[in-house]
Amino acid sequence: MKQKNLELFESEWAILQAVWELEPVAAGTVQEALQNEKGWAYTTVKTMMDRMVKKGLLKTKKIRNIYLYSASITKDQARKSEIARTLKRAFDGALTPMMQFLIEEERLSKDELEQLRLLVNKAESNRK
Repeated sequence: MKQKNLELFESEWAILQAVWELEPVAAGTVQEALQNEKGWAYTTVKTMMDRMVKKGLLKTKKIRNIYLYSASITKDQARKSEIARTLKRAFDGALTPMMQFLIEEERLSKDELEQLRLLVNKAESNRK
């Protein structure tokens, strides 16, 4: 499923993480997986998951009297949309200022800087 302009709330990210790891999965299992981190009641998780189905983030399959949930989007789709949204909001859609900000503000280690150099070099090689 191709998603455009996904807007994921923090709660939806948490649920999607559990679903990606456990799918197909019942709402009760997701609630149990998130219990220590979030402390949400079953009804809260079930309601959020049903809303996520309507939003196109999850899909369901009924087996007897149990609904099993699966993700309708991939991790990469969710990440891409989130990065694009952040890039647009915080940096007017310009990638270079965002990268400059991350490099300067995140105090990257030598290893992280080297990994970035390798990625940039690889991108340059692929464009030739």
